Amino acid sequence: MEQQRTLQLAPPQTPNRICIFWVLTLRQTANRTHLWVLLSLLVLYPTSLATAGGSGSRFGAGAGLGLGCVTLGDSELPVLQSEGDVVIGGLFPLHYLALEPEHSYRTNFDHRAFRWMMTMVFTVNEINRNSTLLPGVRLGYRILDSCDHVHTSLRGALSVVTGKRTEENIEMGVDERMPGCLAGAPVPAVVGLASSTPTGAVAHMLGPFNIPLVSYFATCTCLTDKLSYPSFLRTVPSDLFQVRGLVQLVSHFGWRWVGILGTSDDYSRYGIQAFTQQLKDQGGCLAFHLTIPNSPTPAGLRAMADILQSSRARVVVAFATEGQLLEFLSEVMRNVTGFQWVASEAWVTASLLTSPQFHPLLQGTLGFSFPGVSIPGLGDFLLKVRPSPTPGSEFINMFWEELFGCKLDFGAGSGDGVGSKGPGLTAICTGSEDLRNTESSYSDVSRVRISYNVYKAVYAIAHALHQLLQCGSTGHSQAQEKCDTSTYFTPRQLLHHLKRVNFTNQFGEKVHFDANGEPVPLYDVINWQKVSSGDIKFQKVGSYDGSAPLSQQLQIDESTIVWIGGQSQVPVSLCSTPCPPGSRQARRPGEPPCCFDCLPCAAGEISNQTDQCVYCTRCPEFYWSDRDRVKCVAGIEDFLSFYDTMGIILVSLSLLGVVTTTTVTAIFHRFRATPVVKANNSELSFLLLLSLKLCFLCSLLFIGRPSAWSCGFRQAAFGVSFVLCLSCLLVKTIVVLLAFRSTVPGSNALTKLFGPSQQRTLILCSTAPQVEMLNSLNSSMVVLECKEPWPPGFYLVLGYIGLLASLCLLLAFLGRKLPDTFNEAKLITFSMLIFCAVWISFVPAYVSSPGKYTVAVEIFAILASSFGLLLCIFAPKYFWFQPSCLCEMQSRLTDDLHMFGYHCEAWRRKCDDVGLLCW
Repeated sequence: MEQQRTLQLAPPQTPNRICIFWVLTLRQTANRTHLWVLLSLLVLYPTSLATAGGSGSRFGAGAGLGLGCVTLGDSELPVLQSEGDVVIGGLFPLHYLALEPEHSYRTNFDHRAFRWMMTMVFTVNEINRNSTLLPGVRLGYRILDSCDHVHTSLRGALSVVTGKRTEENIEMGVDERMPGCLAGAPVPAVVGLASSTPTGAVAHMLGPFNIPLVSYFATCTCLTDKLSYPSFLRTVPSDLFQVRGLVQLVSHFGWRWVGILGTSDDYSRYGIQAFTQQLKDQGGCLAFHLTIPNSPTPAGLRAMADILQSSRARVVVAFATEGQLLEFLSEVMRNVTGFQWVASEAWVTASLLTSPQFHPLLQGTLGFSFPGVSIPGLGDFLLKVRPSPTPGSEFINMFWEELFGCKLDFGAGSGDGVGSKGPGLTAICTGSEDLRNTESSYSDVSRVRISYNVYKAVYAIAHALHQLLQCGSTGHSQAQEKCDTSTYFTPRQLLHHLKRVNFTNQFGEKVHFDANGEPVPLYDVINWQKVSSGDIKFQKVGSYDGSAPLSQQLQIDESTIVWIGGQSQVPVSLCSTPCPPGSRQARRPGEPPCCFDCLPCAAGEISNQTDQCVYCTRCPEFYWSDRDRVKCVAGIEDFLSFYDTMGIILVSLSLLGVVTTTTVTAIFHRFRATPVVKANNSELSFLLLLSLKLCFLCSLLFIGRPSAWSCGFRQAAFGVSFVLCLSCLLVKTIVVLLAFRSTVPGSNALTKLFGPSQQRTLILCSTAPQVEMLNSLNSSMVVLECKEPWPPGFYLVLGYIGLLASLCLLLAFLGRKLPDTFNEAKLITFSMLIFCAVWISFVPAYVSSPGKYTVAVEIFAILASSFGLLLCIFAPKYFWFQPSCLCEMQSRLTDDLHMFGYHCEAWRRKCDDVGLLCW
């Protein structure tokens, strides 16, 4: 007969009277002190502790201890176990409330957690039937109830990892080949747990001994800390990714004002903390934060319900387990209605909350769940479960009594302790009841999620063992497909290989762990929909991939979602109605940022969003906001047009000046042979009339839409025209003064300096053009105007014109005593006074006038000064062109010449010297 064998974990080298001594540790965090009770096992010889000695094995266990070895983990706990070469531990929350010794196990039995437990059994059996994975090695399991409580979880974990001697072990002679404390099938790895707080306690306890703990449902971000939990891994993503997805989900539907419901455990605390921060980063706010206490009172629950109902928030995000929510919702469901619930993965597929009494409250719930699959053969395996009086069937018996509402009785000889002695179970179970005729979350395996995580966890441990035991290698004497069963290993070695597991399972999913022991973050978005049968269906309506680019992480099919109360419209949860386009938010003092008033945007600013518009956007240059302040439109061009009333008046005055100047020119040309024209230097007079006509015409360049051509030409025309005009007057005055101030006729000391050629040169050299264009924005009108590139340049031109005018005024004043026939000093003086008055008034009016009125002021100054010159200089001469006055003019001219001592020939020579055209 083939000799039985058991794969050993690091056999000891020397006897050790102390098997395992675990210590009490304190874990200090930033805000609180956690007291993890890690005094788990103290094994002593009953004879003498003082004689203890020797060194421990790599697993931390002693050797050489006989049957007298006592373990604190040997308390009577129900256990589901199967022996094997390597035994894997398991902890599952079959009871979601902690149990006292006197309480019945029948109360609060979780069918879904029992399915998780049986999935582990199914997976171990499937691996044992697999000829390619761990060939020649049989896996066993040792599974206990954690009761979803820290104390019970620690107690169960101690029982799992220390083991208990059984009659089967003794008959196999295990005690002869293994150390006493390890003879009860100690485990190198544990699958568990569900809740984060118990998981943290167990992981903290197993960490110093490097015993791997692979969780299937503990998602707290705190467990990522490898310093505190060095041997912890999980097949479920961290809450860090779930929180990111939940925030994206809330933001996707525009829910800016949400409430938070949580519990006092680590899972809820860390999840809510991360969710709150990320929600604020996305512009959302918390309406309330309620925490369900560990021991809630009806009065406390009613107070929480009042806060819920009085809040304007219509969306509640709940971080809690189904057991914690069950009591709360049972108490408040009559007072809390009309809320859209957003579930964390801890309860989004909880069957306990899908009973008809919760349908009005929870129908339409949205939440994140782990991807579900249909595991082949699992359903048939679960339906074949049957109660039994044999040891190790306690959990099955509890489930059977809970499901069928009866009491198992295997006969007086079997004892009453096999089943559950809960009150009210009067019917006797036959054991032949058919699970196919029941509706329970236990038998619902259409798309299992947590069970799938258990499935992956067991397979990950199996693949790590496969690598550790060099299965399939050629480095040993056995067959190539067999594992090296002679290998001794420690949990540390198994942990090393478990962290490096990388395989693809039968569902095409790659199973591996990152540096923090985390899997790929994948979620399904689940919607609670009521089907025709009246039951709640967990309908997948989207997905979330935390490893994808940010814009592609959340995928939602909104058309398939059923909202609270069976509605098809997305619920609204806002503190303040979004500001309409054309307005901005004004935060209310002392309230969260989501509570605000709406103020219209100022002129020239827009807001075309209805979400988070805190500031209005100013329109770009040359654009202005429309009436609704929602878009920028091109500003209305504003300039002095030919069709404006003011433009028509100015054009009329300009044309009148041109006509008048042309008429005067024609008259002077008609009487060019008369003494009047000849005595007033006809060449300069015609040039002066030409410059005045140009002054009237240049004003037309200031009217109409400015262009690059008009802006570049009109200021040049203005400057040239007026400088030419004043130059003519200045030269005329100088010539007359030289003609009558020279003491000796024919003297050319100064006269040659102002001959005809010199006069023309002086006039041409006194002109220089200025060109520039500038568009500016004012109010809703885009005012088009021209401006010099160097603003002082325009005022320098005015200064130069003022200098010429001042010289003309001074010289005209000096010539006031000349004969009246030649004396234009008075006329020039009056014209220069008018000219200077106009342009002195022009400067402040030009600077202070807005928009197109600036151009109108300049045109008015041009026309006023031009009419002043034309009328003051040429209007008085019209009298001398009458026939009756010509003889008188000639007589007065002769008398004036004799009075100044000139004879006719001398006068002609004098006139020729100074350029006058004498008769």
